[in-house]
Amino acid sequence: MFDIRRVSSSRWWHQKKSWIFFGIFLFLVFVRISKGSLYKDFFYFISKPFWPSQSQKEVILKSIDQESLIKLNLIKKDNIRLRKILSLQESSNNENISAAVISRKTGGWWRQITLNKGSKDGVEIGNIVTGPGGLLGRVNNTSLFTSSVILLTSPESKLGVWVDRSQTNGLLVGSGDDHPSLILYSKDADIKVGDYVSSSPASSLLPPNIPIGIVQSIDKTLQSKKTAKISLLAKPNIIDWVQILRKNI
Repeated sequence: MFDIRRVSSSRWWHQKKSWIFFGIFLFLVFVRISKGSLYKDFFYFISKPFWPSQSQKEVILKSIDQESLIKLNLIKKDNIRLRKILSLQESSNNENISAAVISRKTGGWWRQITLNKGSKDGVEIGNIVTGPGGLLGRVNNTSLFTSSVILLTSPESKLGVWVDRSQTNGLLVGSGDDHPSLILYSKDADIKVGDYVSSSPASSLLPPNIPIGIVQSIDKTLQSKKTAKISLLAKPNIIDWVQILRKNI
């Protein structure tokens, strides 16, 4: 009796074992036929609790938005720069004269550029000259076909300017290098690195709000004044076309 039961149990176990192997075989065949889709769905559900949270998703989306905004601003700046270059080459009217730079001395003490427009084109001594970025200088000499421009970096140049953020007037003086000095006649003048400098609205000779440069560094405050170095927006060493404004400086 005992032996019969043990043999019967052994047969039942072997049959069950065979069905288990058969079931595994069918499962593997199904996975093969479905190309792993069942496995992928299974992995989908078991990995769901470990997915990035909504806050992580928001951070990523914010980064993507910021990247898109930066790219858009860069494209916008490129468009503005190209439009300025095109307008300098193509447009001249009763107020402005478009001119090409045919010679430049931007590395020595006396800094100037020579333009291909002169008195026959209506250029006069004292005319303001601008380029892509802002103010370059003023015409100090003319011939029939050419004109010379003293740059803001020349020691001959002295110009009343305006610090927009603090609404402060100052004097921009060329020093013979690439960074003219801004003089503020108050040791308590409010000025910071990064402040924008433009032509003074108080000037009766120069149109207001012409961009000039950015405060690059602030020098040691003297007893009665404060000085700073300015990084110019218009770069005379790379500009090929300019605008001559008929209004005198």
